[in-house]
Amino acid sequence: MTFGLNHEIGFSTARELITRLSASDMSSTELTEAFTQRIIDVDDCDGGLQAVLAISTDHMEQATAQSQVGTLRGLPVLIKDNVEAIGLPGTAGSLALAGRTVQRDATIVTRLREAGATILGSTNLSEWANIRSPRSTSGWSAVGGLTANPWNYAHSAGGSSSGSGAAVAAGLIPFAVGTETDGSIVCPAALNGVVGIKPTVGTVSAKYVVPISSSQDVPGPIARNVSDASLLLDILSGLDTQSVLNDTSRLRIGVVRQWLTGHDETNALFSNTVTALAASGIDCIPIDVPDDPEQANNDEGVVLLHELHDDLNAYLAARPGQGVSSLADVVAFNNDNPDSELGYFGQEYLEAALASGGRNAEYFEARARNLSWAAREVLGPALDQVDVLIGVPYAPAWLSRLGEGDDYSNASWMTSPSAIAGWPIASIPMGLINGLPVGLGVVARALDEKGLVRALARIEAVIGHNDQIPAFIR
Repeated sequence: MTFGLNHEIGFSTARELITRLSASDMSSTELTEAFTQRIIDVDDCDGGLQAVLAISTDHMEQATAQSQVGTLRGLPVLIKDNVEAIGLPGTAGSLALAGRTVQRDATIVTRLREAGATILGSTNLSEWANIRSPRSTSGWSAVGGLTANPWNYAHSAGGSSSGSGAAVAAGLIPFAVGTETDGSIVCPAALNGVVGIKPTVGTVSAKYVVPISSSQDVPGPIARNVSDASLLLDILSGLDTQSVLNDTSRLRIGVVRQWLTGHDETNALFSNTVTALAASGIDCIPIDVPDDPEQANNDEGVVLLHELHDDLNAYLAARPGQGVSSLADVVAFNNDNPDSELGYFGQEYLEAALASGGRNAEYFEARARNLSWAAREVLGPALDQVDVLIGVPYAPAWLSRLGEGDDYSNASWMTSPSAIAGWPIASIPMGLINGLPVGLGVVARALDEKGLVRALARIEAVIGHNDQIPAFIR
């Protein structure tokens, strides 16, 4: 593995690199070449991470053209491969979409280009954003293979934005774009030891992003520190969260007792973290929330499958180019290509979505019940007297075992209410346990991205861990 100059660049912050670009200390083409070489050295090699699915066909031309554009001035960025961008595959990890040339940019890609980004490449993901099978393995797709966790390659990089989380943690890119329906930014951020923000649904456009659920899908930033994550969030959304990065006014944090994991060491680290936050002058207030995740989980499953039926059908029918044009076509493609697509696990969720028929009376009843639970019973009352809520979404990364599914047995149900209600949630590095990262989860009110970022910055200032470099244990 090559370190040296490319290692130093890889673990520089986005803001440091922008400063160097603005001062002409290095050119955007030199920087793009350095990151491309680092991807070759660390990722696209024998036994590599497999976090990056593809490099843009015109990345060097972009770097030259973007060198004097916007805030980023040619700074490279990676996007998840379920986001359409000209020059990248946009496959959602599925061979059913491989070779179907992307003819348009997603709205967020347009925003990135306007801000001066070089779209260097796309990241691997859990195929179809992890809604294919209950036995799916996070980080695996038929197009990109299995993404490893850079702390220990045998362990999961989380999902479904697996490649984005692993690439940022490994210093392959200063920040990357992920997408989340329920946990798909927070999980890889927590497991890889980086910052991930899932904004309020609708604040960041999901146009020309391969969909699961219009009520829960949203793109968001993954970075190694809060400042960089805030910068990328503002570019994607048009918000101004950077204005609160240095806000030290009173902060009230609700500590949710029900959002602990089944892992004693993780819970002990959380307890110590709360003690440190309180000692710094932050108000830490114990909060109890009603615990009814079984019904909520069942309802969420009904909602997601019915929305997948309608939303993916509409997307595929409208996507330019030849190939699958419906969910039924995808199911048939997988059945026709079992060796490449179905070798490790099936497509039970896709088949169930197909059988659901789309939004119907069952769907609307489940959605109303689900939304009431998440917003009116859990999040609304819990946030009534505090600025944000904290808990622990995941224990350290489990071993990746293809075909055996993911081990969420020690995870909490922290991500579910925010996912269902469409409210913002983030993960910030909390520390290491046995050499693997764990994240602190932070939840805010709908449309309060500023409050979320303010809290993240204050927490980061107390607990640090924004300069972690993975061990790269193979």
